[in-house]
Amino acid sequence: QVQLVESGGGLVQPGGSLRLSCVASGFTFSNYAMSWYRQAPGKEREFVARVNWNERTTYYVDSVKGRFTISRDNAKNTVNLQMNNVKPEDTAVYYCNRLDRQGNPLDAWGQGTLVTVSS
Repeated sequence: QVQLVESGGGLVQPGGSLRLSCVASGFTFSNYAMSWYRQAPGKEREFVARVNWNERTTYYVDSVKGRFTISRDNAKNTVNLQMNNVKPEDTAVYYCNRLDRQGNPLDAWGQGTLVTVSS
């Protein structure tokens, strides 16, 4: 049974930093690209970042480039999202997911972790 458990969210001031983590289980973690998505209040869920199996390739949505960094630890079945210089528009529930070969999320969404950027 696949499980994706996100953590690390919270309240942060604009310009601050936050580090999200996602622990995965139920599949061979190192076989899959992993991703972060987010869903802001009243909006559709959107892609944020992805990392390939060996961390050599990453990709970000334009709005977070230069501010967010995705990384993974295959030994710990963990994917992280370092968020720097956060903005109010980064407020959302953040989710992780593994990706299929076409880059589509594979699994049911977990509970996510809420990030609120506010002064």
